[in-house]
Amino acid sequence: MEAGAEAEPLLPPRRWRAGRGLWRERSGARSAAEDGAGANNDLYINQAIVFIEDAIQYRSINHRVDSKSLWLYRWYYSRTCQWILSLIITVILALAFIEEPSSLTVTSDVRFRLPAWNPPCGLTESIELLCFLGFMVDVSVKSYLIGWKEFWKNKWLMAYILTLIVSLADWIVSLSFFCKESVRIRRILRPFFLLQNSSMMKKTLKSINSTLPEMASVLLLLAVHLSLFTMFAMLLFARTKDNQQDKEWVVYFRNLPDSLTSLLVLLTTANNPDVMIPAYSKNRAYSIFFILFTVLGNLFLMNLLTAIIYNQFRGYLLKSVQSSLFRRRLGIRAAFEVLSSLKETPASAQQSCVSVGALLQVLQKAEMDSRCKQAIMRSLKMCSCDQLSAVQFQKLFEELDKDAIKQHPPSPEYQSHFVQKMQFAFGHPCFGYLGNVVALANIISMCVVLVMDADKQPSERDDFFLGAINCFFILYYLLEMLLKILAMGLKRYLSYPSNRFDGLLTVILLILEIATFAVYGFPHPGWRPEFIGLLSLWDMVRLVNMLIVFRFLRIIPNMKFMALVVTTLLDLVKNLRAFAGILVYLVFQVVFYAFAITGIMLFKGAVVPLGNTSAANTTHDNGTLQCGTYEQLEYWPNNFDDFAAAVVTLWDVMVVNNWQVFLDAYSRYSSPWAKIYFVAWWLISSVIWVNLFVALLLENFIHKWDRRCQRESLSDIEYQRTVELMFRMGEEVLGLRGTTAEGGKNKGKKKREDEGSDACSWLIMKLRVRCFGRTYRRGVDGKTAPAPTPAVM
Repeated sequence: MEAGAEAEPLLPPRRWRAGRGLWRERSGARSAAEDGAGANNDLYINQAIVFIEDAIQYRSINHRVDSKSLWLYRWYYSRTCQWILSLIITVILALAFIEEPSSLTVTSDVRFRLPAWNPPCGLTESIELLCFLGFMVDVSVKSYLIGWKEFWKNKWLMAYILTLIVSLADWIVSLSFFCKESVRIRRILRPFFLLQNSSMMKKTLKSINSTLPEMASVLLLLAVHLSLFTMFAMLLFARTKDNQQDKEWVVYFRNLPDSLTSLLVLLTTANNPDVMIPAYSKNRAYSIFFILFTVLGNLFLMNLLTAIIYNQFRGYLLKSVQSSLFRRRLGIRAAFEVLSSLKETPASAQQSCVSVGALLQVLQKAEMDSRCKQAIMRSLKMCSCDQLSAVQFQKLFEELDKDAIKQHPPSPEYQSHFVQKMQFAFGHPCFGYLGNVVALANIISMCVVLVMDADKQPSERDDFFLGAINCFFILYYLLEMLLKILAMGLKRYLSYPSNRFDGLLTVILLILEIATFAVYGFPHPGWRPEFIGLLSLWDMVRLVNMLIVFRFLRIIPNMKFMALVVTTLLDLVKNLRAFAGILVYLVFQVVFYAFAITGIMLFKGAVVPLGNTSAANTTHDNGTLQCGTYEQLEYWPNNFDDFAAAVVTLWDVMVVNNWQVFLDAYSRYSSPWAKIYFVAWWLISSVIWVNLFVALLLENFIHKWDRRCQRESLSDIEYQRTVELMFRMGEEVLGLRGTTAEGGKNKGKKKREDEGSDACSWLIMKLRVRCFGRTYRRGVDGKTAPAPTPAVM
């Protein structure tokens, strides 16, 4: 912090200073009540502990800070409590697999599926009630901790309570009908419990919501494009007197719904070139219509939609990091302000400061990574001063932002000169390159043998050559592992993941090879190990041996012309885990779950085997199944008769390969309006989610690529833009509302609800005044004096 910003202490109003148990006046004289306030030091310490833990976990500090609330807060965010909450969410989501209709069958094929076991009425409902009770405790604790005033402003908590009320009402209705009702609304609402407990999911949904206007404009343009070409197609392929020439009209453009469906599927290229062939065989000029439709719709409009989503999410990763950084800085600063109010703090100090002993006491009780805690304590011991300023305090906690650098154990030191030479030779990278060359030779030799024996019957195959080369290569891998352990030492050898992988494979191969020799003997001409069970020992050796190909991939980063691409991809995978995980959860847990439950309600039992229903719509006059239909392709396992089958069916539709088969089948088996369900799923999964994932992938890859290429270092302009963006987003990220001049005028009309929440709100407001400058200062103080220059905390 700058000196100008530090000169003004962060103090609550004068009416709060006496007897509030949070801060004291920093003046030369103390009141008698404050002299006896030593017991409040424990409260200060506990507040600082919670603020530090909030900073570590990137949580907001806008919550109650009285002694009882602090205990409840730490208990709620403890690992045990959060694990229980995650378990409750997992259990209530997993109920869909065992509830009626149960997924506990070997196959989902309607022709061979046996009747599934369904739990008796009241069993899953009892588990569901326990989960609801856990959620009620969760929402009650959350509402209490943030204060009732903030509770009424929190839309997520209000939606949480509304979801619980609707779910409980539907649960009561279900028991009233003895669990025989087919529609259960609470099942569709279950993903909300997962959604509201993830801040990243909320942030992703907020970004998607901000993208909807731009996406809607492109989707509208896409709808216009589809409608115009549909009308043109119905005129172009109208019915004629020649039935032989009307194949295009009969199959694809018979009426308006069929025409729209055919061109919508063509937009995804799933029925290309099938939809064009009847007309194209009649006149090659008809291909111009289909090519023009595909170019405008698929290559232009669909990619334009991807560009819009990418433009909206460009900088999304950076904004997420900045918002997390802001929360961390705010929590650390709040801890500093609390500790600076301890009794042992010198009252004559012109600037706020914190004693080293108080900070050590906080660190001992705070839940944080042991590495960071030890690093901070080492820095404190090396510090010669007894008091820490705000800048020093903040610098200490920069360890939280640093990644742990793994240090490998040292290599052993040998006295023998011969052993030292061996250590140098077998510890050299060239020895590793030799191992990669040998692994490549192993793969090539195996491929040659497999290709030569591909067309031979098992009785004609001679496995002598393959057994001999496997024995040779496994012995080499064993020798390589032992020599590396000799050169590097066991601890250093195991500290590298690639060595652990190679060593594990070598041990497995050696055990299987010894077992094979014990059962079948040593390889000899005409050697054919007998096949026993699903996989014989010999087949297991060949299968595991194929994994050695990954040894060859280790040399790619050492190739200079590919090192940049490989390192960028590795960093991309490492840093995309959190964001890709959010998208995966969002789709597979929330969207998949809701659509699967809806599909069960709409289409359960709709698909039945041909022997139980009329096949008039799916056969020719001679009784042969039409080519490319649901029945002819034997898609019987893809149905909505249970939850697991519904998830797989939705996955197949999302891939959009032959998804027109599902459109046709369910429009025949249930209703033509079933197409709306599948089109909605295609829009959400294939159009929105896939493009969202591509946007995040491009954003992260471009950022990593630019950094690796070092096209432009982190200049002052870029740094200033980053800081400006972080501060501009700070208020929005925290979910707080800035105090305006109008709010300042109305201050005092209503009393604060409670001391703990009020004092913490004042701290946040003052910190925001310090960060955001003039606008907020006018709102709080009612003055027009310029604010100190914003600084990174």
